[in-house]
Amino acid sequence: MEKNLRSVVLLIAVGTIAWLIAGAAFLIAGSGTKYVWTCVFGAALGVAGVRYTIRRARKSGI
Repeated sequence: MEKNLRSVVLLIAVGTIAWLIAGAAFLIAGSGTKYVWTCVFGAALGVAGVRYTIRRARKSGI
């Protein structure tokens, strides 16, 4: 089960990094703030997802 946890955390981390890269690209391109804030919230939810997944795995004893 530990391998499954690693793959889930890796998947969420890759998505979070993708949101950060997209946000940086929007900032560099000078796009509207709506797109930048969408990327910020997407990255924040990704970080929360990683923390939640790890905490839940520790609680359940995986």
